Amino acid sequence: MFQGFSPETIDFLWSIRFNNNRDWFTAHKQEYQTYLYEPMKALSAEVGAAFADVDGLRMHLSRIYRDMRMHPTTFYKDSLWFCLRRDGHPWLERPCLCFEVRPEGYRYGFLLAYPKAAAADALRIKMTDHADEFLALVHKAEKESGIKLDGDPYKRPKKCADPRLAPYFGLKNFMAIRDCPPDALLYSPALADEVRRVLLAWLPVSEFFQVADDS
Repeated sequence: MFQGFSPETIDFLWSIRFNNNRDWFTAHKQEYQTYLYEPMKALSAEVGAAFADVDGLRMHLSRIYRDMRMHPTTFYKDSLWFCLRRDGHPWLERPCLCFEVRPEGYRYGFLLAYPKAAAADALRIKMTDHADEFLALVHKAEKESGIKLDGDPYKRPKKCADPRLAPYFGLKNFMAIRDCPPDALLYSPALADEVRRVLLAWLPVSEFFQVADDS
């Protein structure tokens, strides 16, 4: 059962950022297990249970170890995250519901970080064909979660015939993320309820964003 993270969680994450080597990590591996990995595993289990009946959606819990082929000089991550997503593509290319804890604090919500061009084109077509449904889903999620759907703008916004959709056609990625400093909620069992509430609010939008592409 999730009991909350602790100030030692944040201390460990700051320490691994500035002591990113095997000797330091080996000497502090038990701290990693106790203050970071085990609470994160418990949190992901409690949150994930609410999505068990969503067909095809799976919980993925990150590892602290980096892929040395891509990061040959940095052995460990200085954050840990979980995400609920569908398999089949790199997670940053597909919509997901996520939570991350890092030295600066924690964040959680809905994310579509780097959609492939074909998927983004398919999504804009889907938005156009189902504009009323899409806008209703976004409005409901924003109202229930208190988080606005936003993203990074294109330098040249895509053409859009429906002015209601123009703000979304202008985005090259999508996020509805609550970003928090270390606070009392992070150290409380109530964090599980809050993260679950927000992710459930954004689940229908995440499901709408599931589109096929040819990549």
